[in-house]
Amino acid sequence: MAELITILIDALTYASWLFIVALGLTLVFGVLKILNIAHGSFYALGAYAAASFVGWAASMQWAPAFSLVAMLLAAVAVAALVAPLTERGLLRFFYGRDEVLLVLVTYALFLIMEDVTKLIWGANPYYVSEPYGLFGNVDIGKQSYVGYDFALVGLAAAVGLVVWWCLNRTRIGKIVTVVIHSSEIAASMGINVSRVYMGAFAAGILLAALGGAFTAPMISVQPGVSVGVIIVSFAVVIIGGLGSIEGAAIGALIVGLARSVAVHTAPVAELFSIYIVMAIVLMFRPEGLFQRIQARKI
Repeated sequence: MAELITILIDALTYASWLFIVALGLTLVFGVLKILNIAHGSFYALGAYAAASFVGWAASMQWAPAFSLVAMLLAAVAVAALVAPLTERGLLRFFYGRDEVLLVLVTYALFLIMEDVTKLIWGANPYYVSEPYGLFGNVDIGKQSYVGYDFALVGLAAAVGLVVWWCLNRTRIGKIVTVVIHSSEIAASMGINVSRVYMGAFAAGILLAALGGAFTAPMISVQPGVSVGVIIVSFAVVIIGGLGSIEGAAIGALIVGLARSVAVHTAPVAELFSIYIVMAIVLMFRPEGLFQRIQARKI
């Protein structure tokens, strides 16, 4: 029983940060129709920026609680700086082109940003230990779990609810829905489609950077972190269905559970377990669990 609880908690923790990252990926695809390979690089930038901000806050002898604020500011700074440069300076010139070309463009951007992060932060790993101890430990039965993991679960739930509410209960969400269905009709109605694209892309980068920033205390921030996260993020959105918030949530839970079961029962199959689950799902639902066939809406 104790092992089952541990598997479930590990799965929920892994699924939480993965959901935040995958949510940004599916948001960008839902609005801009771009399979953004560079999404993992934005995750890495968030992690590196959080490591730098938290380190700076510690050097200024700020209270440890401010490290959470520093991580949030790091994610916002990455989105504010990178989104205009990427969307306005590069991607907008390829709108309407073949989807394969857009994939190649974002892949090239991914390779460039890998080298840019090495030039800025070097090849040595960074560690962000301050926020990890802020929430203490949580005892469940005879087992003790790190409180930060549960805080991350709460953050993922809050982020998912905020994004869902913005898209389904606000005027901005209605505008985005119109653009998703037809950018031409949206433009004829006086909607600034270019601004909607910019906002959606910035929100996607913010979610990727937020996932990286709040995962930084749990990992070693070093070159290559962007590769692993983009692979599992794509697995999540493919399982759940491209452009679906519900699909991203369920996909993240499925991937998290598959990985956790493999880690605790057959560690050598950890990586394969994700692809096995994805293959099984696609055998019965080639378009993903929550893909809407008749109408595009997120």
